[in-house]
Amino acid sequence: MNTLSPRAINRATLARQLLLERSDLSVVQAVERLAGMQGQEPKHPYVGLWSRIDGFTDADLTAAVEARDVVRATLYRGTLHLVSADDYLHFRTTLSPVLEAGLKLLGDRAKGLEPDKVAAAARQLLAVEPLTFTEVRDALQAKFPDVNDRALGFCTRMLVPLVIAPSETRWGWTANAKFTPAEQWIGKKLGRKAVPQELVVRYLEAFGPATSADFQTWSGLPRGKQLFDSMDLEVLTDSNGKTLYDVPAAPRPSEDFEVPVRFLPEFDNLLLAHAKRQRIIADEHRPAVFTKNLRIKSTYLVDGFVAGLWTAEKKRGVATLTLTPFGKTLKKTATELEREGTALLRFLEPDAKTYEVVTAG
Repeated sequence: MNTLSPRAINRATLARQLLLERSDLSVVQAVERLAGMQGQEPKHPYVGLWSRIDGFTDADLTAAVEARDVVRATLYRGTLHLVSADDYLHFRTTLSPVLEAGLKLLGDRAKGLEPDKVAAAARQLLAVEPLTFTEVRDALQAKFPDVNDRALGFCTRMLVPLVIAPSETRWGWTANAKFTPAEQWIGKKLGRKAVPQELVVRYLEAFGPATSADFQTWSGLPRGKQLFDSMDLEVLTDSNGKTLYDVPAAPRPSEDFEVPVRFLPEFDNLLLAHAKRQRIIADEHRPAVFTKNLRIKSTYLVDGFVAGLWTAEKKRGVATLTLTPFGKTLKKTATELEREGTALLRFLEPDAKTYEVVTAG
């Protein structure tokens, strides 16, 4: 049985996440290769793709969204993701039990809620025209006056297949964007059959080698071990003897593969797709990245591992990227970070007059 060192696991994951070298894939191909991208806020997938696709511009993703080839919708773990339209249609039914189970989070706010009736009413409303969730809640409150308005909105988000209609803004969507039925927007029907084994394969192609617990963490689907055991997967081990699974012929570069510095946006799936995350971030650094208010900060990678945080701002024509390293930065690494960081600033703030990369403290 093949045993993988921590660095070998790191390199394998980075290869699949298009972070060893920038790819020449199209936007749609890259989003599918990544099995979707976390999309709580519109800008983050743009930054994530900039770090992964050679020559990427924000217009590339915007064009794919406007062509309805890529959509932003509630999917994995009940959170907003950017996925290809084909993947949304194919996997939404597989993930519907996770979304339905999410209603348990409502607790006492679910008093009087009849999910099937609310979902039917929401479908009827949204079939007429795209609506913001404020508009959806207000309309449903009129129909169900004794039910908590937030519960009505959450029920709609979890049970009704919707996508967020794009807006004519740089990052594709406004803060209070409108939702519309997925099938109506894409022009095709949802797959009616659950395909959990196909989802496992796509997960491992994007994040493997991994455990069944890793898959559960990413997808939200229960009984991952039984699912993995039903499949013909390659079996590996890590240096601690823990069993890992993978798909045959998946890339597993040498642990000595040289990795360039890379900047990741907030909520990047690389930091969220495994139950244990030492393959990408040391445990001692996690509190600085994963905040108590459930945000995941923007990070940068050095030698393939999270080495610090970054923020960017523009004031009076000066765009500044501020690095907060977790340890000492070698001179060679600092030069590389400045070069890559300046390029990131030029992407984020193309109209700035000057660009600066500074280190906090």
